[in-house]
Amino acid sequence: MFKTTVKNLLDQALTERSDLFLIEFSISGDNKIKVVVDGDNGVLVEDCMFISRAIEHNLDREEQDFSLEVMSAGATSPLTHKRQYKKNLNRVLDLKTASNKIEGTLTSATDSNIILEWKVREPKPIGKGKVTVKKQASIAYEDIVEAKVMIKF
Repeated sequence: MFKTTVKNLLDQALTERSDLFLIEFSISGDNKIKVVVDGDNGVLVEDCMFISRAIEHNLDREEQDFSLEVMSAGATSPLTHKRQYKKNLNRVLDLKTASNKIEGTLTSATDSNIILEWKVREPKPIGKGKVTVKKQASIAYEDIVEAKVMIKF
């Protein structure tokens, strides 16, 4: 019952703020609530405070003892939601599928797949030496094992 109440409060808050979306929600046995959110335009401290207040102010600590942790998805966290891909267009991803690993620029994200582009050095078709070739792959979301944004400085 407690989990259902908290989930309903969280869903109401996310409905109110359609630019935010849920990445992870859990309640441990000792009523430790953990909420991880992301946003189409990133997540500010104020956004986490909004979610926290929406939950905490509607629960009675006299009735149920709990702790609440609301945070944004970290910069190095794997992408788990389709909306995260759309907000990271033109950024470099380190992507793993069941058969290979690719590091490339995310150029497109639709409802069913993503498109990555990268450059690779290959032997020339005729003669000695190598030539730089631009590659592209369309990858379905269900084929992605893990994808992380590469942070470059």
